Amino acid sequence: MSAPLMPLNQLDTPDSLSPEKAKRILEAALLSTSEPLPISELRKLFNLELSATVLSKLLEEIREKWLDSSVELVSVASGWRFQTRADIQPYLERLTPPKAPRYSRAVLETLAIIAYRQPVTRGDIEEIRGVSVSSSVLKALMTRGWIEAAGHRNVPGKPALFATTQHFLNDLNLRSLKELPPLEEMQSLIDSGAKNQNLPFEVPEAHD
Repeated sequence: MSAPLMPLNQLDTPDSLSPEKAKRILEAALLSTSEPLPISELRKLFNLELSATVLSKLLEEIREKWLDSSVELVSVASGWRFQTRADIQPYLERLTPPKAPRYSRAVLETLAIIAYRQPVTRGDIEEIRGVSVSSSVLKALMTRGWIEAAGHRNVPGKPALFATTQHFLNDLNLRSLKELPPLEEMQSLIDSGAKNQNLPFEVPEAHD
């Protein structure tokens, strides 16, 4: 029988919390939510009496436990979540075919510039692309939750500075911007117009 992780006031009894029970509680919490949960939230399950280090270790053990399953536990920018494995998802889509949003080349190029050069102003984007950026392009990315105004540049007019969001990273299954693919790969995707299974959008025929 596993020894208790640490004394929990309300559970300091012969049935004190064991690592296995703690993992079952974590699994239940993560399986019953649709949003990633950060460790700071997961600690509330235990009245903050389990440290972030202990929870990280337990989460890694849960991840290993589910390695041979059709779902997996992953860490993304906003926290931990369960998700369907990539090789299983195409089968599930036969039940409810996804309606993937389709974005123009202008939208994808703008997103790539913001992701790799952030924070940038609208003027920065226009200088890099060599064409003007319509308000609808930025609105599409903000509506999708992929970019946000992260401040203003301290120059006349104080133009807004745009940056990507945690939601953008979550959708790409990334924990940080450091995990973005090389810029060349993103440019190749935009240039080819091919669907990339690692990105949550399809690229239609190019147009501005």
